[in-house]
Amino acid sequence: MALLDNRRDVAREIARIYCTLSPMAVHALANILVPMKFQKGEIVFPEGEVCQAMYYVEKGMVRQFYYKNKKDVTEHFSYEGRIVFCIESFLKQEPSRLMVEALENSVLYAIPYEPLQVLMAQNSEVQTLYRKILEHALISSQEHADSQRFESSAERYDRLCRTKPEIILRAPMVHIASFLQMTPETLSRVRSSKDF
Repeated sequence: MALLDNRRDVAREIARIYCTLSPMAVHALANILVPMKFQKGEIVFPEGEVCQAMYYVEKGMVRQFYYKNKKDVTEHFSYEGRIVFCIESFLKQEPSRLMVEALENSVLYAIPYEPLQVLMAQNSEVQTLYRKILEHALISSQEHADSQRFESSAERYDRLCRTKPEIILRAPMVHIASFLQMTPETLSRVRSSKDF
């Protein structure tokens, strides 16, 4: 019973962040949530698989990454109150080149693809919630891409400090440098120039 109560709390929190839901819609969403625990360093979602769920982070931090020229490139961080998923793989139901790794011991709640599709066909509120989650993911992705294109290293670091300080406080510097598309040495220089 406690697990179901917790799922209901998580469903309420998802609704609070993304889109207000009626108690009935919250209950319906709670019923499809799947609680999962991951240890630090554990792979949440491996390369080459179809992304079968969106993952809401209740506790901990995860990163989305891929390999390019044998180098590990961090694309996204998610922590408490955020959702992570491989958007193209999830939408097309095709294998992904992206992976998700737990950077801390983490508790995630999966919103599985198939049950979500069924629920959306029955409930327009959940359809709206889904659209809001997708909009949020696309805007966040576009903002990150624009930052990489148009801002200097120092500006990218400043933006991250301003908008997502949790990442600076909790993620390993090597992953932050990769996320900001700079070498660890450049990140170190940028950080030291900020410490007056």
